Amino acid sequence: MTADIRFVIGLAILPVLILLYYTYQQDKLQREPVKEVVKGFFYGWLSVLCSFFISVPARTLGLFPAEINSFFGAAATAFFGAAIPEETAKLFCLWLFLRNNRHFDERMDGIVYAVAVGLGFAAFENIEYLFAAGTDWVTTGIGRSLTAIPGHFGFAVIMGYYYSMNHFDRFRAPKAGLKMWLYPVLAHGLYDTVAMMAAVTPELSGCITIAILLFCFWMLKQARGAMQRHLIADASDDTTGGGVDIQG
Repeated sequence: MTADIRFVIGLAILPVLILLYYTYQQDKLQREPVKEVVKGFFYGWLSVLCSFFISVPARTLGLFPAEINSFFGAAATAFFGAAIPEETAKLFCLWLFLRNNRHFDERMDGIVYAVAVGLGFAAFENIEYLFAAGTDWVTTGIGRSLTAIPGHFGFAVIMGYYYSMNHFDRFRAPKAGLKMWLYPVLAHGLYDTVAMMAAVTPELSGCITIAILLFCFWMLKQARGAMQRHLIADASDDTTGGGVDIQG
């Protein structure tokens, strides 16, 4: 790699910072302290290490193959090699961060901090991918900024949405505790399964790319809707002194 290391790291983290800033700006009622958001971001780095404590034993147990050569191999790798270890690690680190955090006092806060953790993970992973890409680092960086980074953002919003529901509206949404783990895993696993199928059916790589882009666009749309619902619920609490009826 002949490029300046600063350019590589800059391209790797720029889309992450844009989405993190966007999420921070959406917290219109009471924005979180910047230092807390930054701290959550580095908890995301910690989650990278934590994920290995799941993915390495899963590989040792043969839960996913070393090489992907079928749809089932792609799905097994997507879920047992990526989605389950990574989303479990992110959720664990989010819990570590928020379990005694006095700033976590609104529903929207759960999304903000989950996005900070999720994008911290994404930033670390993106830097790894760009350095591994060698001379193709620019192409890799642009491609991941349109797919993988929005994907991690969307998974994090889902996690934060249900994490807050489990914390603030547990009696109205009794299944939120399961959904804050299950739904990000399903979304992540589906995304990676489709992406990994390109290695099995390269002749369909163009269609797979379009499918991934559409999926990421849909995820971004869902993320915006989730933020708006929590903002409305928080605003309702401020004006009425109570919660709102939220479906779990």
